[in-house]
Amino acid sequence: MEQNRHISPATMKDVADKAGVSTATVSRALTHPEKVSAATRQKVEEAALAVGYAPNTLSRHVKRHESRTILVVVPDICDPFFCDILRGIEETAAERGYLVLIGDCAHQRQNEKTFLDLIITRQIDGILLLGSQLPFDAGKEEQRSLPPMVMANEFSPELGLPTVHIDNLTAAFEAVSYLHHLGHQRIACIAGPEQLLLSEYRLQGYIQALRRCGLPVDNQYIIRGDFDYETGSRGLTRLMSHPTPPTAVFCHSDVIAMGALSQARKMGLDIPRDLSLIGFDDIDQASYCFPPLTTVAQPRYEIGREATLLLLAQLLHHTVPNGSRLLSSELVIRESTAAPGPRPAGFKSAGAGQIF
Repeated sequence: MEQNRHISPATMKDVADKAGVSTATVSRALTHPEKVSAATRQKVEEAALAVGYAPNTLSRHVKRHESRTILVVVPDICDPFFCDILRGIEETAAERGYLVLIGDCAHQRQNEKTFLDLIITRQIDGILLLGSQLPFDAGKEEQRSLPPMVMANEFSPELGLPTVHIDNLTAAFEAVSYLHHLGHQRIACIAGPEQLLLSEYRLQGYIQALRRCGLPVDNQYIIRGDFDYETGSRGLTRLMSHPTPPTAVFCHSDVIAMGALSQARKMGLDIPRDLSLIGFDDIDQASYCFPPLTTVAQPRYEIGREATLLLLAQLLHHTVPNGSRLLSSELVIRESTAAPGPRPAGFKSAGAGQIF
């Protein structure tokens, strides 16, 4: 006797492929048919019948009206920077009877369908973005049918969302100015990803501080990479191979700075006697590494809390204007910075052309 073979049910993506439209358009046609043209609605309905799509789950959630659940989209769940932001979000949401789902964008392509299904089946009421991009493709028209969204930490003018963050340019400017105040004339920068606006603002703060202090901007003193330890390690190695190595380095994150700190030890450099380091974020590890890290402290818990309050206000149908809500940052002085001293005896920069 032949066993019954399991056949996977048709999905929203199957309908979209069949109809030649996006999944967001399929969602809108099935949940808000008045928002699409008659021709598009008919095309989607015919495609749904053709592939055997039965949105029973959708019907159940539509009747519930709300899930009292919000989705938090995190660029990388392994990055310690997000811990306090997530704590601020979860505690604020719990106070008001909401659950929090956390979606990790480090593997965005695998999770894109999951994010869309949560939205389409109305298992979430709103979205908090901790990065600058949506975790799925959606044009301007399609974004109108998405649940309420708020952005925290990052800034993306094209999305036109309420946003909670700090003034990254001014914070970077003050950090680099402090290094100059200590007496440093050769100040380098290990920067974050070029595609992130916050990295660009921090880089502009660095450049503006150098110009304000009358220092030259040397492109060989600027290293680009990711917000990870390896970027700090490789970045410092390249910087110290410069014919006139820097005496101070401004890093775009504490994780980058700690990678540079580890590499400095391997190279026989004493921090801060031989080289001053400044990080950014003030994650917990920054005060426990050796030496403790001078850094820009972000109010990460408050960023999470304020962003959540903005989202919950939208869910209560209150008017929440788009645009930035700026919170204050603070330069925390610890033991990784000091006035420049003489280059350590026996130290030699790596030869030109050496590959790392």
